[in-house]
Amino acid sequence: MRSSTSDITGKKAGSISNDIFEKCRNFTRPSDLQAAGLYMYFEVFSGREGCAPGEIRMGKRKVLMFGSNDYLGLITHPKVKEAAAQALKKYGSGCSGSRLLNGTLDLHVKLEAELSALVHKEAAIIFGTGFQANYATLSALTEKGDVMICDHNLHASLVEGALRSPARTMRFRHNDMEHFERCLENCPPEDKILIVSEGVFSMEGDIADLPGILRLAKPYGARVYVDEAHGIGVLGPTGAGAAEYLGVLDEVDIVMGTFSKSLASVGGFIAGDRAVIDYLKHTARPFVFSASLPAASVAAVGAALQVMRDEPERRLHLLRTAQLLRGELVAHGFNVLPGETAIVPVVFEDELELCRLCKTLLEEGIYINPVLRPAAAQNLLRISCTAAHTEKQVERLVNTLERVARSLGIER
Repeated sequence: MRSSTSDITGKKAGSISNDIFEKCRNFTRPSDLQAAGLYMYFEVFSGREGCAPGEIRMGKRKVLMFGSNDYLGLITHPKVKEAAAQALKKYGSGCSGSRLLNGTLDLHVKLEAELSALVHKEAAIIFGTGFQANYATLSALTEKGDVMICDHNLHASLVEGALRSPARTMRFRHNDMEHFERCLENCPPEDKILIVSEGVFSMEGDIADLPGILRLAKPYGARVYVDEAHGIGVLGPTGAGAAEYLGVLDEVDIVMGTFSKSLASVGGFIAGDRAVIDYLKHTARPFVFSASLPAASVAAVGAALQVMRDEPERRLHLLRTAQLLRGELVAHGFNVLPGETAIVPVVFEDELELCRLCKTLLEEGIYINPVLRPAAAQNLLRISCTAAHTEKQVERLVNTLERVARSLGIER
């Protein structure tokens, strides 16, 4: 029988300096914010019963939600909910196995075909989360001697995939094509190169210079990987993302997407050449050794894709709403990062002021995400617009933000 720490040392567990949990006790940022009444994380929501579009419940209160990535407003769409319910009845609550063995349903295969067609690629592979898709693919596709050249502002899932990979990684300054070209020039001719960028950057909401990346990459034989998590459903004539919007979708080698934004579910996918997808199906460890997505989640994505095709006005309304909000905030003197996507980020220098602002906005019935460094290069009030929002809700947000910032003495 194993002895306890107190048996061995005569001291209580946790009182010794070499305790592995010591760093946990020294992690005080959450408790510091809680003590100041400014902790804004793990807020508890309680459904949408009786709520208007764009609202959600927090207990008995209705709150205007400007923090959700449900860009097309499909989480509560009747067709999406019904598809999930019918799949649950037909297939049960889970698959109880990995895709490689007993976990592949006809729904998985059908959705992969639809996704590959959406982004103009030969094949696709579904993962349990978008994070898993990025992490698994970057670590599986690259090996020692390869080079990954990454935009500096990549999402954490891509950063973790690069860290897990044995390839050499270079990072170029955000959307800086001169610096990117110098990175390419520093690669010996024999290097195999994978270039990694987001299509729409998740925190700042700006769009990658994909035409510039592809033009510079071609002479080096480099492959280009684009994370379209925040572009799919938002940009492009068919909602395929930033690469489609910029007219370069067919030139991109690998497209990643997630289901937890516009597609109203959970999971992620990678699309590319059939040989690449077949390789990932047998070598990407998080795919091989994870249970497959349940049927209800997969069916919800399929229904969301259909609604996205049938109701393009959702995307157009979303973009008009975001542009209206962006213009109104600028007119009121807020420091808004430029962009043309669903993400409208407002810069605040002081993180405590930002937390205080968000807390007060929530008291006023408006929820918005605070993003603190180092999650982004600057402290941001990250406003997410959706197809569910109205002009009246935008007006309420702007007027409330103006009044609250003034009352708190926050400089703009």
